[in-house]
Amino acid sequence: MLGSFTLTSRGSAVPLGVDARRLVAYLAVHPRPQERAALAADLWPGTAAEAAARLLSDAIAAVDVPGLLTEDGPTLSLAADVEVDLADALGLVRGLPEIPVDDTPDISLLSSDILPGWTATWIAVERERFRQLRLHAIEERSLRLSAAGAHAEAVALAESAVRVAPSRESARRALIEAHLAQGNIAAAVAQYDDYRELLRSSVGGPDPSGLDGLVLPTAPVWPMLRARRPMPRSAVQLPGLRSVRGAGGGRRLVAGGSVPGTTR
Repeated sequence: MLGSFTLTSRGSAVPLGVDARRLVAYLAVHPRPQERAALAADLWPGTAAEAAARLLSDAIAAVDVPGLLTEDGPTLSLAADVEVDLADALGLVRGLPEIPVDDTPDISLLSSDILPGWTATWIAVERERFRQLRLHAIEERSLRLSAAGAHAEAVALAESAVRVAPSRESARRALIEAHLAQGNIAAAVAQYDDYRELLRSSVGGPDPSGLDGLVLPTAPVWPMLRARRPMPRSAVQLPGLRSVRGAGGGRRLVAGGSVPGTTR
């Protein structure tokens, strides 16, 4: 379910038709027994109830894997012994806060979305729910690692959250805090500036005021940051370089020595 749909039985991939695949995926995302009528309505929205019920019956018959489905009166579910990677990932999300920071759990299950590319409403809702849960778990783990002094691991985790959701403020906060805990002020400031620019270019603002307290201290440690105005490139003074006006009125940076046609 994570990254792509794959059904395996005894180590071999099992091909399924479109409707059978959608049925199995739905039951994998919704582990509780599902009422057949509601299941048919979700899988075939806009279809008359009788027609949807027939399509569901056909899909069930097309799942030619003994023991995969459990029918109990009007309800249908996957068999209890069917392993689903999404269920494992959700278990990891729940258990991650209890794992000591000096352990290194395999969190690769938290790196993928549920069936990206599938557009049905029922899968989009579950995809977003899982996305929020896994990002929150990753961010919290990063903050715990920062507090414990595991700075490289904290930065790596927070970066993975930012890659998934660049505009998510809590992910940026975790990454900025990881950089600051590591003593890498330049990287923290760069993340802050990148986030400001992303908000301005994508939604026209506002500035990420929720992050100001991280990189804009009240003491005048970083005067340029407190101004919150990016310095124009033309105002940057580099050692050994100076700006001169050419004959055409334009400016150029030149080395500190004499320049033909100009006076020092």
